[in-house]
Amino acid sequence: MQRILITGGTTFVSKYAAEYFVGQGYEVYVLNRNSKPQVAGVTLIEADRHALGSLLKDTYFDVVADITAYDAKDIIDLYDALGSFGIYLMISSSAVYPEYGIQPFTEESEKAVNRFWGKYGTDKIEAEQALLERVPDAYILRPPYLYGPMNNVYREAFVFDCAKADRIFYLPKDGELKLQFFHVKDLCRLMEVIAETKPAAHILNVGNVQTISVKDWVKKCYACFGKVPAFVPVSEDVPQRNYFCFSDYEYYLDVKKQQEIYPETIPLEHGLQQATEWYLAHEDEVNKKPYFAYIDETIAFAGR
Repeated sequence: MQRILITGGTTFVSKYAAEYFVGQGYEVYVLNRNSKPQVAGVTLIEADRHALGSLLKDTYFDVVADITAYDAKDIIDLYDALGSFGIYLMISSSAVYPEYGIQPFTEESEKAVNRFWGKYGTDKIEAEQALLERVPDAYILRPPYLYGPMNNVYREAFVFDCAKADRIFYLPKDGELKLQFFHVKDLCRLMEVIAETKPAAHILNVGNVQTISVKDWVKKCYACFGKVPAFVPVSEDVPQRNYFCFSDYEYYLDVKKQQEIYPETIPLEHGLQQATEWYLAHEDEVNKKPYFAYIDETIAFAGR
């Protein structure tokens, strides 16, 4: 039985990963402060990753899945606390690429501050550097927008709420802004493939091969409820993040290296249906934003 350490384990990606690897027969340890319910079947290491002392020194982990490393200190403190381990796998982000870079971004593209992601992206760059200085053969995954069951971020759930309420959808400009997604289960499957096969490529962009326009994405979200949206375009003069769940930023990752080891991903319409089913049963777990209030009080009101 493979032993895996997952940082986090109680929210979205890390929670899904904990459940996934339990289901795959791994001996799963989760490292968190025990402030939320734990996934059934895991072994909890209740601690702050910055104050571990010798807690991990005597335990060998075949895989360290660092899902909650956001800056260099996160990496350094966990690494210093570990004993021996097999592979170290960090979830980074596509936010490491500057918005002005040549697209599609490859793993070799320049890494620099992205004005849409700011400190989040530069912290991820520093976390990657800190890890590679300590574990040169670590694996680093850079996903685009993650979605699927357990997503507590108000993205697809926002559109689901619009569909449930039969709301007109206020679309940023012409709706042609492109988005790239990756299902959380695909991320976990890929992590497992890496753990089992130890591929030659150690830094990988990950995601669906195809991007999708905002307009078509919204249509797919509505279709999960058997509905078709009516659209109203919104001028670029209106701040997009006040009424919509993504920034006015289009990017595209080259995922050829991923395809070499993991060629098939979950079709977006199937993944959104899974997300719908989870959301209908766990609506209270999503961190909702006041988009509706802004739309009703500002955009829709102005059109009367």
